[in-house]
Amino acid sequence: MHSIIPFLLRHGYWVLAVNVLAEQLGLPIPAAPVLLGMGALAGLGNVSIWMSLAIAVAAAMISDAVWFRLGRARGHSILNLLCRMSLEPDSCVGNTKSLFSRLGARALMVAKFVPGLGATAPPLAGLTRMNPWKFAAADATGAMAWSGAYLAAGYLFHDQLEIVAQQAGVMGSWLLLLIGALVGTYICAKYYQRHRFIRGLRVARITPQQLRNLLDDGDDLAIVDLRHEIEVRADNRKLPGAIWMAPSELEERNEEIPRGRDVILYCS
Repeated sequence: MHSIIPFLLRHGYWVLAVNVLAEQLGLPIPAAPVLLGMGALAGLGNVSIWMSLAIAVAAAMISDAVWFRLGRARGHSILNLLCRMSLEPDSCVGNTKSLFSRLGARALMVAKFVPGLGATAPPLAGLTRMNPWKFAAADATGAMAWSGAYLAAGYLFHDQLEIVAQQAGVMGSWLLLLIGALVGTYICAKYYQRHRFIRGLRVARITPQQLRNLLDDGDDLAIVDLRHEIEVRADNRKLPGAIWMAPSELEERNEEIPRGRDVILYCS
């Protein structure tokens, strides 16, 4: 905040537009500090909070429209690409589809507040062939709530933000070092957790091609298709000969799984 506010005073609204657009496109450039800064400037009477809100919403919707179109054209490949860039790629696809399945278009209204969902909700909306006008209405509501929350916080607490900025200026590079260390520790912990999880599963994991080879060789297998309903509906097919059920149904429907043979679980 110490350096952001003077920068915003010099360069104006275009910084907000570029920053929000870049973050929503997936670049690691957080928009929250700029939104807070613009809100604080609005509280001090230097800029218009309504113009700032309009610019932020427009930039977010442009980015989301790009992801929506890519989701309609490229489907799962776009969603998988975004999830591979997350800290938890193995659960990203399933978690996103589950939340989107429960909330539908309403997921777009809260997506930007949920880590990992903001970038994946628009292409998933495109993947599920959501009506473009319905998408635009829900996305506009979500973008307005997200940007408006940060702008309002900056507007209401501009005096406190100035105090924080002054304290940050006193601490100088030590504050940046502390923040960097905390973020680095969090990322390393997530990476170690995922590495340990994958290492534990590796002995029991096979590739789709290996499964195809087993089926071609005539092996007696029981295949349980655990893909989400959204994915099955988008592909318009289930795995031939497989039992299809949601992961949450495994316990109550376990009697449907044949005994006395290898069981292959197929999921996202």
